[in-house]
Amino acid sequence: MGDDQRPVDPSRPVYVWRQVADHIAGRIASGELQPGARLEGERELAESLGVAVGTVRRAVEDLRERGLVVTLPAKGTYITERADS
Repeated sequence: MGDDQRPVDPSRPVYVWRQVADHIAGRIASGELQPGARLEGERELAESLGVAVGTVRRAVEDLRERGLVVTLPAKGTYITERADS
């Protein structure tokens, strides 16, 4: 609860799924998530960020549209090789 760097603030005038997507995109841009790395599962991400699984699902969809991640059914979601473009 003492987390002063909460990536998601429902009171902001930005959709929560967009905040989640931007947070993950920031982790990719900073190099915290390297190309080829597997993204945490939807439930794990939802729990760690304090949001609903559907919110994470929409955020990952947005990241796919941006070309930052690729999802392989039954395998997971991975950071793309061209993530820094």
